[in-house]
Amino acid sequence: MPWLNLAILQGGPATSWCGGALPGSAPHMTTTPKSPPAPRAEPRIRPVPAVTRAIAILRLLGRTRQPMNVKSISDELHLVPSTCLHILRALTAERLVSFDPESKRYKLGAGILALARGVMETDSFSQTIQPILDDIARKWKVTAIGVEVMDLDYIIVTALANSQLPFRLHVDIGSRFPALISASGRLVGAFGGHSKEALKAKFETLRWQKPLSFPEWLEEVELARRKGHSSDSGNYIGGITLIAVPVLDAFGRLTHTIVAAGILNQLSEDDVQTLTQELKAHAAKVSSQMYSLE
Repeated sequence: MPWLNLAILQGGPATSWCGGALPGSAPHMTTTPKSPPAPRAEPRIRPVPAVTRAIAILRLLGRTRQPMNVKSISDELHLVPSTCLHILRALTAERLVSFDPESKRYKLGAGILALARGVMETDSFSQTIQPILDDIARKWKVTAIGVEVMDLDYIIVTALANSQLPFRLHVDIGSRFPALISASGRLVGAFGGHSKEALKAKFETLRWQKPLSFPEWLEEVELARRKGHSSDSGNYIGGITLIAVPVLDAFGRLTHTIVAAGILNQLSEDDVQTLTQELKAHAAKVSSQMYSLE
């Protein structure tokens, strides 16, 4: 499963959690938008099988700890072995995949790092948000996360700053996770401009430690829309609280989120309110810098 890798660190080895969701919410230069974004039609995408298969192979190799041979890759992805081999050879030629001739196995290649570095060096959100995240993590002793909303399927971590506490939440840059789960999911529902039907279809695929019903979740989505922020206290991961605020474009559409994640009850109620207001102020400033129409 291409879920975000979460772990609780306490001085030594991490205990892995499978899953991940982050969140964020804050209107463009205002506290709450007067009305929700109009539902938008999902884009029509013409299938390109070779591209889809190549990406599937890269994602599989990216989440697999050990190199894989052609048969294991083709079996996992339900590909014709000869087709899988041709794609792997093309990816190897581009240095996106590396091949060990002795073991006949493949793994991600160094070319992926060059692509990732290019993304980080040209991503205005990551560059803008990093010093903000560093300040949040240092001041509040939480893990601060910058998230890009890819679509209704996934969101991805593009920037982060870890808490310096010995007991903290660890998240990796580049991790992706279901868009509608946890605090960020409420914001995607509130500010993503998706229809109720589309939200329900995706919601039914989610896994929670303390599950919500879809009507309950919709109520929290509406609350996030009114307040301009969202939170998840133990629903997604027991013992973990996430506070999220949105970064909106000039048309009120959600593009990114800023998230603070910490141990449940780590902060007092007054601290949570103060931190939330700071996050919303940061989000409004980032939104203005990135999407100003002037």
